[in-house]
Amino acid sequence: MAIPEDVMGDVWPQAVPGSEGADYGSVSFSPAGAFAVRSFQTFSLTYTVGGYGLDDTGAIKVVHNFTNDGGRLQFDDPSAMNYVTASTSNGARLRLYWEPYGHQRPWNKALRVSVEGGYMRCGDTITIVYGDRSGGSPGYRLQTFCESSFVFKVLVDPCATGHFLPLPQSPSISVVAGKPHLWKAVLPSLRRPGETFSLGLKAEDLWGNPTGEFDGRLLLEASEAIEGQPEFVDAVAGNRAMTIGGLKCDREGVVRIRLLDQDRNTLACSNPLVIQNGPVSAFWGDLHGQSGETVGINPIREYFEFARDLAFLDVTSHQANDFQVKNSFWSQINALSRKLDVAGEFVVFPGYEWSGNTPVGGDHNVFFRHEDRQIRRSSHALLADRSDIGTDVATSGQLFDALQGEDCVVYAHVGGRPADISLAHDPLLRTAVEVHSDWGTFEWIMTDSFDLGYRVGLVCNSDGHKGRPGASYPGASEFGAFGGLTCFLTGELSRDAIFECLRRRHHYGTTGCRMHVDVRASFKGVGYLYTRDPRHHDVEPVEVAEIIMGDIARTGDDCIGLNVNVVAHAPVERIDVLNGADTVATVRGYDEAELGNRIRVIWQGAEYRGRGRQTSWRGDARFSGASVTRFEKVNAWNPERHLALEGDDAVSFDTITTGNFGGFDVWLDEGPDAELRIETGHVSGKIDLKKVGLEDHILDAGGLDRRIRIFRLPDVQSRSTISTSVSLPLKALGDNQIWIRVTTEDGYNAWSSPMFVFREPV
Repeated sequence: MAIPEDVMGDVWPQAVPGSEGADYGSVSFSPAGAFAVRSFQTFSLTYTVGGYGLDDTGAIKVVHNFTNDGGRLQFDDPSAMNYVTASTSNGARLRLYWEPYGHQRPWNKALRVSVEGGYMRCGDTITIVYGDRSGGSPGYRLQTFCESSFVFKVLVDPCATGHFLPLPQSPSISVVAGKPHLWKAVLPSLRRPGETFSLGLKAEDLWGNPTGEFDGRLLLEASEAIEGQPEFVDAVAGNRAMTIGGLKCDREGVVRIRLLDQDRNTLACSNPLVIQNGPVSAFWGDLHGQSGETVGINPIREYFEFARDLAFLDVTSHQANDFQVKNSFWSQINALSRKLDVAGEFVVFPGYEWSGNTPVGGDHNVFFRHEDRQIRRSSHALLADRSDIGTDVATSGQLFDALQGEDCVVYAHVGGRPADISLAHDPLLRTAVEVHSDWGTFEWIMTDSFDLGYRVGLVCNSDGHKGRPGASYPGASEFGAFGGLTCFLTGELSRDAIFECLRRRHHYGTTGCRMHVDVRASFKGVGYLYTRDPRHHDVEPVEVAEIIMGDIARTGDDCIGLNVNVVAHAPVERIDVLNGADTVATVRGYDEAELGNRIRVIWQGAEYRGRGRQTSWRGDARFSGASVTRFEKVNAWNPERHLALEGDDAVSFDTITTGNFGGFDVWLDEGPDAELRIETGHVSGKIDLKKVGLEDHILDAGGLDRRIRIFRLPDVQSRSTISTSVSLPLKALGDNQIWIRVTTEDGYNAWSSPMFVFREPV
């Protein structure tokens, strides 16, 4: 379904007030067209000097969006990638500068070409060659993600004042997906018998972009009978995804669908779909990302189309940095949200990211139930029109004050500006904290909320800037993690139902997979459920026998029974049960008797909470008295980052984490004196492999939860469904914040929103 053109806007406005009729020059570019992600190309950009001329020490800039991860331009090595040259038609000397923060956001990445020792007249030219191959360079390497209009934005400083003005028109190319690398089959995770659902199918290239470079017949096999499911579908070249709707299962059970080629080779196996009687179904959302109107890429219409048609989301929103949101764009966000929100099909919330600096509260996402509400910005930092600056709110506390009476909810976000949730709180407004996004994993913001006595839920989103909400790969830039998803547990897909779900905290988050997670607490005696936080609202409790994730309850019991059901797409490595920040029980998908010769080495954590949190893990792991018979990577999101087996006794690595984790598995032929020696810039250690078993062997590396974990796994795992019951003692004072963390064998996490259980005085 195409998005109506009447709500589209200009993503890259070129005109500058006062520049009408001014002749700053023009630009030509070749070749034009569409080019595959991460391909090597050679482009020629020619700037023709305008009527003002170009004075001695005057310059031009060619700038790109900060999301561009094509690599650093260089001018010194003609044989290396991204080699750039420039020449003039009149022989004037040029000097080239690469400035990664050389222009105003979002056009941060700048090539500056300065005239030094001469000047240029009207009609003279400067020709820039990106990826000059004359010296053996492979060319200019393109970014890892698709972009409908990748702009070479040209600006000119004709008078050598340091003030650069954009040309009226700048050239652009299209960056398109590569060949199929990985197939995906996507189902919902929970439906009731007889309730309809859809199956999404797509192929992704090496960098996670949906690609239409495939045609042919695809076969479908389901583990259970599905009404309406075809035996095959025909993929058509150019179509980047397919959705098969109107499917239905009448009996309870777990459904998985295999996608096969015509030779019956398995291309993909779907996530599990649990068919179960009950009051709720599960709906998946990524409510946090930006498009090219601010600091992302592609127009907002493509952002929403991707979420709905290529990521197969049920719920989404657009979250632009407020200090870049023009009033016209705010109107456009609201108009698109109104047009695209269709109950039962696709829920869209109008919203924005309040983007105050951390000292005044940090990033918060604001979601309105209805359109055309007043946007309350943190500032007008990048807005020329300041006629409504009086509507700004400078702190998170002022934001909560300004939103009193609004039908909205707020998330605390850890992005470039991590939220400081201690500065202010309103339990009616801030209903959740975001523990995972493209920026990494941040369990600390959840535990901070416990220390502050808050009762908030847990969400995961992407904060994607690369135009892929709901399937947001990190690429090769500063983002170090795959984007997250939030699962909403509610009776129907509508704004009202999702909003009630948010306010009741009936949701859980994952690092991008769609697993089924059901967490319930049962009472020995009597429990009392509150629909709102009783400390802040006059609400009467309801007597209940059990509660679910997100609920607030009180009881006279000294312990509760915790019932957990996880049905995952991959074998479950462990389920950690937490009370507050403390792990009180761990349930694994195997026991000690099943352990084999497989060793898992995991590095994790970050430098600190702020923008520069990225941690580099460079080093090697060497095995003595053992040889490696098999090696597999864990969470190696950037295929160009080095993580490799060296010979049969060592693994070398140069990877990053940003609060999340990565690493590797090795299957060993172990001798009696087998040892592992790890050397990194953060921590080193020697481990006797006879002592490595079920529990983590930890090497503390300082920083923010920065460490290496080594433990043993079965040679083969197969248990992807775990149903377990745990008896949990309750603390006598304050809240018991009961939640779980699931880790799968292939490196995904899921977290439930906490249940808040407080004991009545004896």
